[in-house]
Amino acid sequence: MAELVEHGKLYIGGELTDPLGDAFIEVVSPHTEEVIGRVPHASEADVDRAVAAARRAFDEGPWPRASLEERIAVVTRIKDAIAARYEEIGRSISAQNGSPYSWSVLAQALGAMMVWDAAITVARGFVFEERRDGALGPLLVRREPVGVVAAVVPWNVPQFTAAAKLGPALLAGCAVVLKPSPESPLDSYLLGEIAAGAGLPEGVLSILPADREVSEYLVGHPGVDKVSFTGSVAAGRRVMEVASRNLTRVTLELGGKSAAIVLPDADAATAVAGIVPAAWMNNGQACVAQTRILVPRSRYDEFAEGFAAAAAALTVGDPLDPATQIGPLVARRQQRRSLDYIDIGRQEGAKVLTGGGRPAALDRGWYVEPTLFGDVDNSMRIAREEIFGPVVCLLPYGDEDEALRIANDSEYGLSGSVWTGDAEHGVDVARRIRTGTFGVNTFSLDMLGPFGGYKNSGLGREFGPEGFSEYLEHKMIHLPAGYGGR
Repeated sequence: MAELVEHGKLYIGGELTDPLGDAFIEVVSPHTEEVIGRVPHASEADVDRAVAAARRAFDEGPWPRASLEERIAVVTRIKDAIAARYEEIGRSISAQNGSPYSWSVLAQALGAMMVWDAAITVARGFVFEERRDGALGPLLVRREPVGVVAAVVPWNVPQFTAAAKLGPALLAGCAVVLKPSPESPLDSYLLGEIAAGAGLPEGVLSILPADREVSEYLVGHPGVDKVSFTGSVAAGRRVMEVASRNLTRVTLELGGKSAAIVLPDADAATAVAGIVPAAWMNNGQACVAQTRILVPRSRYDEFAEGFAAAAAALTVGDPLDPATQIGPLVARRQQRRSLDYIDIGRQEGAKVLTGGGRPAALDRGWYVEPTLFGDVDNSMRIAREEIFGPVVCLLPYGDEDEALRIANDSEYGLSGSVWTGDAEHGVDVARRIRTGTFGVNTFSLDMLGPFGGYKNSGLGREFGPEGFSEYLEHKMIHLPAGYGGR
């Protein structure tokens, strides 16, 4: 049995302090189904205290008034500390949410470090103030920090999504209240320790693990100026509804049902090798996962055999084993959800090409076999609804126009890819797909470009100067004629 990780205090305003409530969150291992951690459950009173500290830090403190270089120096220390502790962070996350350790090291920990680093790069090149010639005279256009930010992050990539919000928010001069998911609060204590050691001023950052009710209280708090949320579409709609009562600005990064389009001229080995990690990444618990694979009907049998063999070869097991490629799902409810969708797919007439249940060799843990459905029609629920598990659909198409219609026939528009022997033609295909990010013969996220979704996949952008701007207000100052100041 793993050693129990216990924390008795909350990180509020830069200090570990006693919670005002008496409730606790128990963290359960998805591999052993045993309790591995216990942390305080933040209360509404704790939210009030954290928002008040952030409000003081922003309205009266030194952080928003510090130079950009001073803020960069602090954020660089945070980034460097995450890089130095990447193995510890990766283990903590894998133990909580079941991410394969090899993936956690690269995406959860070093990936978060890369997000922090990219935010620093963007900040260095960002234009915070500029002179313009207006229609009626000279103008000064400024970008100023939006204020107090509520950052609500999910359990599947907790440090990566936290970095996507904290990096630009802190560099812009904002104060932040971070709300981790109750499934994965332990790594947030590592982040709090790192932030405190980096020299963030009092009040600039608080971290409050809590459930949905307290999260809703934070999102609707009148002391919050901006909400940045990553999660499901249903939760995103609720966040937007609650935040709208105070006209609080929102950025929403929500779900996806992304299509990987394999064109008739694609090399089969290349397409399979590129798509399989993108389809089953993080046990399928990724909003950008390529969970609809579109293949030409003329080569359907060839691709069905290739993808099924590759999925069946994925190593399933203990998430802390470096050899594991597919770990358990984060919670029993997520396991049940995936298994229910597998039943739905069978009932709808789709064919299980591989997987389709619990791994026979694992008698405990919330595991689901890597599952590939064939003969899927895009009207089926398994092709339209986000499953958020290791369940992927193979959809045949006739001609390219049909493939593009299928790819775009979704309420989501977050990610996608095209695989072809003609990269230039692939770029033309990319221009016709309504998603926020898209890859040609590749799948990746570049933290220096904008990331976000069309349609129900969200509002606003993260990463790049576009994401940085989400944490800034734009001010126009009319200057007197002949003004020669700086």
